[in-house]
Amino acid sequence: MDLGLSGRVAVVTGAGKGIGMAVTRALVEEGALVVAASRTTEALEGIDGVTPVAADLSLPEAPAAVVRRALDAHGRLDVLINNVGLARVRVGGFLGTSDEEFAASMNINFYAAVRATRAALAPMLEQGGGAIVNTASVNAFYEPDAGVIDYGAAKAALVNFSKSIAQEFGPRGIRINSVSPGPVATDLWLGKDGVAATVAQASGVSVDEARASIVAGMGGFPTGRFTTPEEVATLLVLLASDRTANVTGSEYVIDGGLIKTT
Repeated sequence: MDLGLSGRVAVVTGAGKGIGMAVTRALVEEGALVVAASRTTEALEGIDGVTPVAADLSLPEAPAAVVRRALDAHGRLDVLINNVGLARVRVGGFLGTSDEEFAASMNINFYAAVRATRAALAPMLEQGGGAIVNTASVNAFYEPDAGVIDYGAAKAALVNFSKSIAQEFGPRGIRINSVSPGPVATDLWLGKDGVAATVAQASGVSVDEARASIVAGMGGFPTGRFTTPEEVATLLVLLASDRTANVTGSEYVIDGGLIKTT
């Protein structure tokens, strides 16, 4: 299916690995020109159609600088994928999670998207349209325990924000949606400092045992596996295209059937 993204200009944050890398590659395959922002850009170098931008998106000025880079390079901005995010497992629960840790999580998981969106709206409004898709999480509304309490709060704010601005800017040609993945086969879950490894270290079991215990505690997945980054990317890119031109203010869950109540 041709998504009609050929020649469109897209900004992707958190593009250096995982979901962000999969989104970047999917957009390029559709013919889009991608400005891809990440702390490190080695994995992005040399990909045709991609302009890598090294950026620490936790800094207040960084998201707007990435958007300016896209405008300087291509003169327009059609798509913004707010994908950057970070989760730390809080083994001490709520009482072991400080104000500073809540603030840091809100900064990278929520405010980075707010700042990038604010910067992207001006050129999108000037040209009469655009699409913004935010990578949220099932933790926005599903908390098996307090291990990611600050991350869940930040993602809930992101979902609420997405719905709010969709109402404000829909009449002006800009669509805003969010995608909430469940556990995805990325470093956030499976890397050496990821969720499974952190729980394994705290509980004195192997990483495989920790992963199995976490999944069982969630109630399991009917599909029996983690979602792949490419599967999430497919949904994000579809929502960025005109194939979904009358979809806005919506949230889509992709979780292998983890959530049973939505």
